[in-house]
Amino acid sequence: MKKITQQGVDLTVTPYGKVKDLHYDLGILPWGATEPHNLHLPYLTDCILSQAIAIDAAILAKEKSNVLSLVLPPIPMGSQNPGQSNLPFCIHSRYETQKAILTDIVASLYCQGLRKMVIVNGHGGNSFKNMIRDLAVDYPDFVIAVANWYEVIPQEGFFEVIDDHAGEQETSVMMHYYPELVSLENAGDGKAIPFGIQTLNDKVAWIPRNWSKVTADTGIGNPKKSTAEKGKVYAEAVVEKLSELFIELVKGDIYQ
Repeated sequence: MKKITQQGVDLTVTPYGKVKDLHYDLGILPWGATEPHNLHLPYLTDCILSQAIAIDAAILAKEKSNVLSLVLPPIPMGSQNPGQSNLPFCIHSRYETQKAILTDIVASLYCQGLRKMVIVNGHGGNSFKNMIRDLAVDYPDFVIAVANWYEVIPQEGFFEVIDDHAGEQETSVMMHYYPELVSLENAGDGKAIPFGIQTLNDKVAWIPRNWSKVTADTGIGNPKKSTAEKGKVYAEAVVEKLSELFIELVKGDIYQ
C-alpha cells in the first residue's frame, strides 16, 4: 500500500523505542469490520479508512497544536446484519465481544496513565454508546469519545448521490488513500431495495435490514462515479474536523 505511515503516530509501524520516552495526550482507536464491500473494495475497507483518516487527523493535530496522539491498530470485529453474516468470511462480532475488547483496551491504557481516547469508527453496524456509558462508571476519569468518520461531514456537496455502503463516498475515499486496492471495473451498481413497509423507510422504527433481501452485490449506493479527487476533498474536510476534536479534548474544558 502506498500511503506513508509515520512512526510515533501509527502504532502498527512504531517500535517501543519511539514511544517509551514520550507523553501521549490521546489514544486513537480505529474500529471497522470484516465484511464484503460490493465487488470492488477489500473486506477490511472499514478498518483501512478509519485508520488512514485517524492517522491524518493525529498528524494535523500535532502540527496545529502540538497534541500528541497515537493511533492504535484497527479493530476488525464488526456487528453484522442478518443476510450479511452468512456471506463468505464475513465476521459477525456480538455486542459482548466488542465490549470485552474495548474494556481490555481501556483497562490497559488506564493503568499506563492515559485518560482520553477517541474511537474513529468506520462501520455503520457498530454502536458504542452503551459500552462507553458502562466504562464511564468503571473509569469515571477516563474520557471516551466516538466519531463515525463517514458522518463527521455530510455527503452533500461532495458526492453526486448520497449512499450507505461501498458506494461513491467510501470508494472515492479509498481511491484517494489506496487506489491500488480499488477494482472499480468489477463494481456492481449497488442498487438497494427499500422495505415494503413505508413506516420503516420513514424511520418511524428500526429493524436490522436483511442484507440478502436488500442488495445483490452487498453494496448500497452506486460507486461508478467515484473519483480520487472527490475522496481527497472529502477526506481532508473530515480530517480537519477530527483534528479539532482531538485538540479540544486535550486542551479544552469539556464542562464549562
